[in-house]
Amino acid sequence: MKFLFSQLAFFSQTSGARRNQRLLLRFLLFLTGMISIYSVLFHVLMLYEGREYSWVTGFYWALTVMSTLGFGDITFHSDLGLVFTIIVLVTGIIFMLIVLPFTFIQFFWVPWLEEHAKNRAPKQLSPEIRDHVIITNLDPITMKLVEKLERRNYEYVIVTGDQQYGAELWDSGYKVVIGEPDDPETFRRLRVERAAMVVATNDDLINTNISFTVREISEHVPIVSTADNEHSLDILKFPGNTQVFQFMKMLGESLAERTQGFGSATTRVSNFDKLLIGEISAKRTSLAGKIIAETDLRQKSGAIIIGLWEKGNFEVPQPETMIHPSTLLLLAGTEEQLVMFEKYYTLPGTEYSGDDPVLILGGGRVGVAAAGRLKEYGIPYRIVEKKGSLAGAGNDFIHGDAADLNVLKQAGIEQARAVIITTHNDAMNIYLSFYCRQLRPEVQLICRATNERNVAKLHMAGADLVLSYASMGANAVINVLKTDEISMFTEGLNIFSLPMPAVLAGKTLVESRIRPLTGCSVVAIRNAQGLLVGPDPMIPLNGDDDLILIGTTEAEKKFTDLF
Repeated sequence: MKFLFSQLAFFSQTSGARRNQRLLLRFLLFLTGMISIYSVLFHVLMLYEGREYSWVTGFYWALTVMSTLGFGDITFHSDLGLVFTIIVLVTGIIFMLIVLPFTFIQFFWVPWLEEHAKNRAPKQLSPEIRDHVIITNLDPITMKLVEKLERRNYEYVIVTGDQQYGAELWDSGYKVVIGEPDDPETFRRLRVERAAMVVATNDDLINTNISFTVREISEHVPIVSTADNEHSLDILKFPGNTQVFQFMKMLGESLAERTQGFGSATTRVSNFDKLLIGEISAKRTSLAGKIIAETDLRQKSGAIIIGLWEKGNFEVPQPETMIHPSTLLLLAGTEEQLVMFEKYYTLPGTEYSGDDPVLILGGGRVGVAAAGRLKEYGIPYRIVEKKGSLAGAGNDFIHGDAADLNVLKQAGIEQARAVIITTHNDAMNIYLSFYCRQLRPEVQLICRATNERNVAKLHMAGADLVLSYASMGANAVINVLKTDEISMFTEGLNIFSLPMPAVLAGKTLVESRIRPLTGCSVVAIRNAQGLLVGPDPMIPLNGDDDLILIGTTEAEKKFTDLF
């Protein structure tokens, strides 16, 4: 009851609520007046019939007739009295049974429920909170970021000025505070001066406004923002932003760098200090058809196989694991070790001709960024774009629908070394992946996913590699929050560093059973002397060292839960 009264009191303070209450009160006064008139007329007609009742009885009769209860204990005997009863009954049905409920619902109950729903989300954070992440927009990137923050026990809050939207987010389980993101008072209530980071992924204009607003309160809190346009970079950096990302450009360049024949035979997809992570198709090596135990990889090159991709399914390497021609090998090692791997295991004659183009389906920001990266390495490309406003001039742009076979033939699908699908529509990307896979079963197919939930579908449709816009952005942001924590180099797979768990100190890697228990693999150990890549499984683990591991998101969670 105390909560109900407090909510009613708050509701009555708003101007809209007061207007509704006045309208409801007028109707109730009108209804009361009508009942009073009927009560007076009841007495007059009863006296006409020679009977007399109290005033209470008159109100009682009027209410029972108007509400259609009609107990029948008091009735008129004359025709005039019966006609009056009919009039009271009909007006009661209209005003008490129809108009009154709708008036109450329209002017009181529904507004109260809406106001109550809007105010479920709080308007400020606890004064004790610190080291939290403030997010100003919920999109695929920040949705993935929230997952990662929760997994690492970071406090976060999403700020929005829309009360209804904030209530919906609150009901969905997100931590929300209601407030305008361009109001300094909002960030004071968010305790921004003690925050670990502010993340702004709105458009460039709003991001600039937010950055200046935060800097008005705190000169030191890190700000990470996104930039859609190149010319916005200098403007967004001016307020002192710690990092400004062009995620569309980053995604396009990452897609291009996955192309076979891009640079060296082994595609470098990530680095962790001096540790490099590389990808190479098994059919381009002499390892296809062998089990891992037969490769002598560590002895010859020093590099190690840390994972195998088979059409989107990641497999933890075991000595008896078979390497198929369709397998994508994931390698770890220093630059020298990867060069040695290429020397010993890359098959001659597997390089693509310099004239083999890369097809880019989609000429938006991602597609143009991919093309720019390929151009830097002298790799020919063709961009297929349906919208005339996006299609550029020259032979590198093909204006047409990528779902049209004639357009794809004109672009060179029959000679292409790879196809990169970059549209922002995941449904279209799934369609194009399946279509291109049917046309060219052997072509390398690299695809973009806007939402992570569609990654598995894209692999099912035939994509060899899928890069998620959401995961790439979330990992870039969290790397700023805590460098050396995590680095994502392909969808759903993470490399991360953790201090040596106390329960593992003194044990060897074999005795620790990290791989069978969690699915994570130790790719390096960092100690006072530096980075030891591909450590000997029989060396004892030192409690002062850091482990660098690789695993899926689920495997990483198992490791942190277990150790």
